[in-house]
Order: sequence, then structure tokens, then C-alpha cells
Amino acid sequence: MDREQAHALMLEHTPSESLRRHMLNVETAMRAYARHWAAQGEAADEETYALAGLLHDFDYEQHPDEHPAWGVAYLREHTDTPPEVLDAILGHAAFTGTPRTTLLSKTLFAVDELTGLVQAAALVRPDRDVRGVELSSLKKRFKNRAFAAGVNRDEVVQGAEELGVDLDEHFQRVLTALQGTVA
Repeated sequence: MDREQAHALMLEHTPSESLRRHMLNVETAMRAYARHWAAQGEAADEETYALAGLLHDFDYEQHPDEHPAWGVAYLREHTDTPPEVLDAILGHAAFTGTPRTTLLSKTLFAVDELTGLVQAAALVRPDRDVRGVELSSLKKRFKNRAFAAGVNRDEVVQGAEELGVDLDEHFQRVLTALQGTVA
């Protein structure tokens, strides 16, 4: 499956603009991490990482009680999505009990919740522009559990730990990636 097909599938199954934006943000953060891992000598294909980010929640709105299992079953039956992407999609939802054994699955888990925090931080700015979000502000908002209360802070911390990256470094990498996507 290429990016165009994945994007069409995401649009077809996801009516909400906010969830679409979330998946595009996760795709962007995954691309940034793939480039980072590749620079560190890891085998991290940018298109594979992006695919996992773009598709990880495509089934959430229409099948919330079966997410992400419904989506993975659909992808297995109707597409040629790589198995490592399917495993990462299952693993991003901690409640599935799917172990995150690959760098791809650990990265998807790590960036998923954090992108939501970055987006929320941008939306409360007067200009609603992520380019104005600073690391210090993001860290402050992270500590305030009332802000973007739906963001699971424990999973953000766990994700950084599983990746073996410093939390501030993780915040900065995702923030920088999302700031680079604004036209």
C-alpha cells in the first residue's frame, strides 16, 4: 500500500477533521523519527513508519469498541499492508496486550499521545499555530493534567522510556516535526 492509497482509506473511514488531523500529525512525527533512527544506523524505512502513523486510528470513529482489531483485520483482508505495520497498529493501543517488540511499534506508541498534546497546545494559542509552541510551554502544559485531559501522560512517559530517549528530547523531536508541516 502506498501513501496515496492509505490516505484515501483514512479519509473514507474517518469523517472527523480532528481525528484526520491527528493521524496526519502522527504520520509526520513518524517520518521524523524514521529519519532520526536511520541517522542512528537503524533500519527505519520512512514510508513504512509514515504508513503506520497515517493508518493507526482509521477505524476508531466507525468501530470504537473494536479498535484497533477491526482496522487490522480490514487491512489484512483488503490491502497489502506490511505485517510490521499491522503489529505496530495493534501495539499502539496498550489495552490490546500486543507487545511492542520493534522500533516501529515502540515509536508509534511513543508519538501517538504526544502529538495530541502538541496539537492541543497549538489550539489554545491566539493564532492556533503550532509554530509558536515552545518546548517550555509544552512541558508546562504536560505537567498540568487538566490541560488536554484526554492525553495519557503515563503513556507519553512510557513511550519515551521504551524508545530509550530523554523525555525533553522526545518532546522536541515531535514538536519540531509538527512545526515543519505548517504551510
